[in-house]
Amino acid sequence: MAGALDGMTVLDLSILVQGPQAAAMLHDMGADVVKVELPVAGDLGRWIVVSPEDHRSGLFEACNRGKRSVTLDLRQEGGKTALRKLVETADVLIHNFVPGTMEEWGLSYEELATINPHLIYASGSSFGPLGPDAPREGADTIGQSWGGLMSTTGTDDGDPTPLGVLIADHTGCQNLATGVLGALVHRERTGEGQRVEVSLFGGMIWAQASELNHALLSGENLGPANRGHPMIKALLRMIPTSDGWIQMVGVPSQLWPGFARAIDRPDLIDDQRFTTQLLKPDDLAFLCDLVDEIFPTRTTAEWCERLAAEQQRFAPVRDHLEVIADEGAVANGYFIDVEHPEYGPIRTIGSPIRMSATPTVPGVVAPELGQHTEEVLLEAGFTWEQIAELQEQGAW
Repeated sequence: MAGALDGMTVLDLSILVQGPQAAAMLHDMGADVVKVELPVAGDLGRWIVVSPEDHRSGLFEACNRGKRSVTLDLRQEGGKTALRKLVETADVLIHNFVPGTMEEWGLSYEELATINPHLIYASGSSFGPLGPDAPREGADTIGQSWGGLMSTTGTDDGDPTPLGVLIADHTGCQNLATGVLGALVHRERTGEGQRVEVSLFGGMIWAQASELNHALLSGENLGPANRGHPMIKALLRMIPTSDGWIQMVGVPSQLWPGFARAIDRPDLIDDQRFTTQLLKPDDLAFLCDLVDEIFPTRTTAEWCERLAAEQQRFAPVRDHLEVIADEGAVANGYFIDVEHPEYGPIRTIGSPIRMSATPTVPGVVAPELGQHTEEVLLEAGFTWEQIAELQEQGAW
């Protein structure tokens, strides 16, 4: 079955995560993604390896599987000539260079749109294309800190801390892919291409829309999460057990009797203080202190059994090794077992999206640097003699 983007070509000029992961999602939906990399060095993600002994890159594999790699030096005339030719038949171009870089190279949206007016030209930056900080370089943790997220991840008596995942990059990737898909729908209706722009900063604001809107309305800073969420006046809390942690996401009134039974406090079943999701501050503080005292008396597994028996809303706090062993993740295609031509049988990341008519098909193999350069250039209409001329002009 064809993917939703079958027949479309994406030129992925981006590096690391924000752009490459967005392009990888478009690949999984059926697009042919041509990754354009700097000769010799390539995408910086190639160099974030598993260990000094294992030169595989989890980051590069995850964000670039299924793509074809072309090496072009876009600072040189030969590289520019080759890219302009590829743009003639491309549907989407993605980059995440610092704003102004592509313009300096003579590869701006306006210039490329004269070659292909149907082109979707999508760019991701750190701080957005406008404003005093637009020319600054950044990265995931800069997005987390500048966007305010890092200030919410600790406790009142602790230090702010970054999340242990590239969440600003990932949010930027999701916004970039969403913008591209919206632009493709518009093009389908009108034939018109357009520019799409997202940033790590903007993505962090959108990811915290509820919390930042609270600040806009109240003039108050919500502050750290403190193992819960400062906006939610309920038992939304990460609670220590004897050997780990349990995350509760509130106890609705209809589930309160069962929760009281699970924690061996039948005396609280009819306590009107707790038969509501919106607890008064003193009552919430009492309940938090109570569970912090009770939960460490049993293991995480024991609490999972007790809470599940009472149909509570909870989850154990799991590490990555526990997640990759999850049966449901495999059943839903979030992880897939494949035969890699170099690594043999492996489990890898699948697609988070299921589509009935146009199923997603995750890539398996990330390309070697420049593996498909000649193949792609020949497809674009270059002859072998012209390819040799491009090389003489510094294309790679």
